[in-house]
Amino acid sequence: MTHHIENALIGEALAGEGPEIAHIDLVIGRKGTAVEEAFVAALASPRMGHTPLLAVLEPNLITKPATLMVNKVTITNATQALLIFGPAQAAVAKAVMDCVAEGTIPEDEAEDLLIIVSVFIQWDAEDKKKVADYNYRATKLAIERAMKGEPTVKEALAKKDSAKHPFA
Repeated sequence: MTHHIENALIGEALAGEGPEIAHIDLVIGRKGTAVEEAFVAALASPRMGHTPLLAVLEPNLITKPATLMVNKVTITNATQALLIFGPAQAAVAKAVMDCVAEGTIPEDEAEDLLIIVSVFIQWDAEDKKKVADYNYRATKLAIERAMKGEPTVKEALAKKDSAKHPFA
């Protein structure tokens, strides 16, 4: 189910396992809204260990909707940086464009939308293929959930007492 996007949509997903596990939080919104203000502020305000970057399919080819990646974990070394500025970046970009190609994000709205994706990459992650695969799956699922409004309030209420958080 796709719909015209007016208000900001929020999505979350976890995929994979081990040190390469991917956890994605994202927001999708229209240009001219608070989402654009946050997008521009984040892009213009890098700080040590946290450098927002645009998702690109390849150099000189950003996604539509334009997508900003923000790392949740402080980058402390080159290995970690290369996993974000490489397999994770390519995976997020591919997931966004596959969602447009499949109609999850309406193609006729893609130019008017912005996405901010918070990416989690553990310090000891090493496997580039797993980082790419897990971040692709988590980003795609988070977008699908955001566009469908999942989980619903009823679903969250139904599971509030039985939920098992993997890191709690």
